[in-house]
Amino acid sequence: MVKKFPENFLWGGATAANQYEGAYDADGKGWSVQDVTPKGGFGVVTEEPTEDNLKLVGIDFYNRYKEDIKLFAEMGFKVYRTSIAWSRIFPKGDESEPNEAGLAFYDTVFDECLKYGIEPLITISHYETPLHLAREYDGWTNRQLIDFYENYVRTLFTRYKDKVKYWLTFNEINSVLHAPFMSGGIATPPEKLSKQDLYQAIHHELVASALATKIGHEINPDFQIGCMVLAMPTYPMTPNPDDVVAKLEADRQNYLFSDIHVRGKYPSYIKKYFADNNIEIQFAEGDAELLAEHTVDFISFSYYMSTTETATPEKYERGRGNILGGFPNPYLEASEWGWQIDPKGLYIVLNEFYDRYQVPLFIVENGLGAVDKLVEGEDGELTVIDDYRIDYMNDHLVQVGKAIEDGVEVMGYTSWGCIDLVSASTAQMSKRYGFIYVDRNDDGSGSLDRYKKKSFNWYKEVIETNGTSLKEK
Repeated sequence: MVKKFPENFLWGGATAANQYEGAYDADGKGWSVQDVTPKGGFGVVTEEPTEDNLKLVGIDFYNRYKEDIKLFAEMGFKVYRTSIAWSRIFPKGDESEPNEAGLAFYDTVFDECLKYGIEPLITISHYETPLHLAREYDGWTNRQLIDFYENYVRTLFTRYKDKVKYWLTFNEINSVLHAPFMSGGIATPPEKLSKQDLYQAIHHELVASALATKIGHEINPDFQIGCMVLAMPTYPMTPNPDDVVAKLEADRQNYLFSDIHVRGKYPSYIKKYFADNNIEIQFAEGDAELLAEHTVDFISFSYYMSTTETATPEKYERGRGNILGGFPNPYLEASEWGWQIDPKGLYIVLNEFYDRYQVPLFIVENGLGAVDKLVEGEDGELTVIDDYRIDYMNDHLVQVGKAIEDGVEVMGYTSWGCIDLVSASTAQMSKRYGFIYVDRNDDGSGSLDRYKKKSFNWYKEVIETNGTSLKEK
């Protein structure tokens, strides 16, 4: 038996508007970068939305949110992480006045959550930059996006100041290094994007994040505002010191983002990288002060896998499916999509982040993408016998418990894709994460009906027992 988690631990689940809402052009919504990426974050970009893009319908949460939130409440969620679609509020992104229908939709969603005592945890920008901002401004490479984002966040914070307490500024902000269009709305093809332009875009996002933190705390001092990074612990392939240095360099590429968010300044180690790559960040007046004075209240992160690095990459084959690259670890098994399964990596991430920053941490994405089969259960109801998902989550949560015993301050845990949705990386429905099965297939067919998987009641028990039902193996 695992020890109880803290009494105020926030158990829940996570989704993203672009992967499950659907209604891509309903009630005044504009197009986002997701509406023209039918094959996922690394696939082809189309001129306009096409029928093969499953995200246009998603799982129709836009029309079924009451049904889904009721199921979340049945599991006992204390918190529900989702995102607001920027182009639902500002269809093009650069308007001065918001779209009232979009604002009203999220009012109803948050009200429905609060009705059940579920705290909304809201990502302000989750891989869904308005397409107009990408095509007309080249996304975050253009400093003007800071002004558009400021207008957007002021609108959200003012509208929902009494309904939402927890906010995340950008989803997996460090992923812009590897997926600039999906993550940063940068329309310039990656092969033509200079490191100067990429890191200047990152600077603009970091300044915008600090500005959002400033504005949020002014509008409601009780707001808890965090950054959100993609966490992937890196191991050296061998004890060879050259491999250990390769691991250090890979870590620093990701620590850069949390270092600035928490410490309020660019770390000394990045200066050599900038010099070696002819990068000179252009600071506008007030940028340095904004970064320094408006740091985040907590760090949130996604964790799915670990990776390894080496000084001799020609000797190894790169990992399949890893957003942040790296090489497979010979000591670990992998999911059906090549993501290595490493529960202890989550323990390592929690301890390394807390040792480095001493600020609260929030695990806002973790889960197993797998092919699920709908079958008839013992009670005659359709279900999925997903013991593999239960094992994955149990083993990861046991490691969270161990980190908490070490003294790490963990605010909560929201499992990714608590209801099946369209995958961000591959745009498939068949890569399922949820406790709730949604009848939709990769070809778009299906009834969209919802069914509880075996993991539904398992997670419900975990929440009911505050973690003591977890099994240490």
